[in-house]
Amino acid sequence: MVRNFTFSSIALVLFTVLSITSIKAQDPQFTQFYANPLYLNPAFAGTAYCPSIHVNYRNQWPSIPGSFVTYNASYDQYVRGLSGGVGGYIMSDVAGKGSLTTNKIALMYSYSQTLSRSVSINFALEASWFQKSINWDKLTFGDQIDPRRGFIYTSNDVQRGGNVNKADFSAGVLLYSDVFFVGFAADHLTQPNESLILSDSRLPIKYTVHAGASINAGPVNRKDDIVISPNVLYQRQGDFQQINVGLYAKKGPVVFGAWYRFSDAFILLLGLELESLKIGYSYDLTTSELSTATGGSHEVSVGYRFDCKPKRRRFRTISCPSF
Repeated sequence: MVRNFTFSSIALVLFTVLSITSIKAQDPQFTQFYANPLYLNPAFAGTAYCPSIHVNYRNQWPSIPGSFVTYNASYDQYVRGLSGGVGGYIMSDVAGKGSLTTNKIALMYSYSQTLSRSVSINFALEASWFQKSINWDKLTFGDQIDPRRGFIYTSNDVQRGGNVNKADFSAGVLLYSDVFFVGFAADHLTQPNESLILSDSRLPIKYTVHAGASINAGPVNRKDDIVISPNVLYQRQGDFQQINVGLYAKKGPVVFGAWYRFSDAFILLLGLELESLKIGYSYDLTTSELSTATGGSHEVSVGYRFDCKPKRRRFRTISCPSF
């Protein structure tokens, strides 16, 4: 229908052209970054001591054709014999209704060192393998458009490219106590060439700095205390950068969160954190000029921590938000 051709079709064409000719990629992002800790910083591996599983789903801008849908699943635990944590995750990012797909698998090791009675530090290395592929059958081009009837012609564009497979490496450090934590991570240290069509298109290094604190707002040693956790996150990758500021408030098993991503979105979160299970939902309300058209972003996270026998040696777990 003609009315469906105007905005949605133009947006899809623009997305396709930019994806193929520019190919200046930006990593998928998660609003609930602490519910996906290994993706945020490999130094989080093993910080919960017991084996932990996290599953994440994000649907970004569902009202715009060619939205971004990302899936992630991770596992980590502390290994006493290695004096640190091990972990790994698998991720799949689908953009443009399946036209551009990125799959990734990563493994990491995080060495833990006690600095004092109250402070510990982790150093981590990560090795990963990713595959990026393009599906030409799902792409649309300008020569397919009829001014009145929309996409009705067969494109004369010659199919080229296909997929690329590359190794990748990252590193991270995390300093934490029972009250505060601060971390730094650098992804894509070797800047692998991820070009599908051009001769060279390097994946820029992504720098991440995050910090926060856990403040007990009520009497000590009560399970139903209100815990406030202010946090900040800064990320930069090539010409792209973002700053997130916000806080979490936990009362019993219920967690509320409010964040602002500068010049981009206002974020609300609701979570349920039980002894071993946690479930969270967040919604990004776009505040840019696209706010009325994107449909925001929806994200769901599920985490589970297995029980494990305590060891004689005291292990300091990190006090950071679960979402």
